[in-house]
Amino acid sequence: MNDPLAVIAELPGVPEAVAGVREAVDRLYRHRVLRRKSPEVSARSALHGARASAALDGVDVPLEAIPEVTDPVVQGALRVSAELGRLGPVWRTAPRQALARLHTLAAVGLTEDLGRPRARAEAPDPLGLGAAPGPEETVARVDGLVDLVTGGSKAPALVMAAVVHAELAVLRPFGTADGVVARAAERLTLVEFGLDPKSLAAIELGHLELGEAYGESLRAYLTGTAEGVAQWVRHCAEAATLGVREATAICEAMQRG
Repeated sequence: MNDPLAVIAELPGVPEAVAGVREAVDRLYRHRVLRRKSPEVSARSALHGARASAALDGVDVPLEAIPEVTDPVVQGALRVSAELGRLGPVWRTAPRQALARLHTLAAVGLTEDLGRPRARAEAPDPLGLGAAPGPEETVARVDGLVDLVTGGSKAPALVMAAVVHAELAVLRPFGTADGVVARAAERLTLVEFGLDPKSLAAIELGHLELGEAYGESLRAYLTGTAEGVAQWVRHCAEAATLGVREATAICEAMQRG
């Protein structure tokens, strides 16, 4: 069976990046705090990830101020983060339904077309990716993405998550809150396809910490070249590793009391 994700998994530097993330996650999962408090670590990681995802969409607020912030981007990121744990089975079997649900949560206060694919050609471009594909091409490419998620690929979860994130970020299928949806789908893929089943790694924070490399790597992916796609996957691996570092810091803080 044709497995395009398996091809991506063998691009230059990708196997080493995948192995590095796997090693980092394995170390994290051996932390003694997780024996009793993994749900609490996951909850704190989710909060850090939601704040970072909102910041990547242009609304950067301090973590301690989150409870009082009413901005719809921040509130949408928080709602999405809280829902991820319930969307796993849906993501594996009905990805379109999961994406619609993510958008319905993320875009409250930003649009009335919650969960609906955009019908217009224009879409916001906060990362300088260029014009989004038209609605018909977007639908076709989302169909292809659905096939990748449900197709039983043997590629590592990190590779699948990176492609999911990139395709949604490039396509901007809803026209609002697409960045929050893309990053949530990436994290959901890491959880459901076995790399981080307890959802501990705040990969969204990793993307934020990498600064301009986030947009630069997405633009590299857009070239469609082996080098560009590999650059994006390696970037996601670095973001995941930084997310693991954040989760480890949460564990250490909890251990100190």
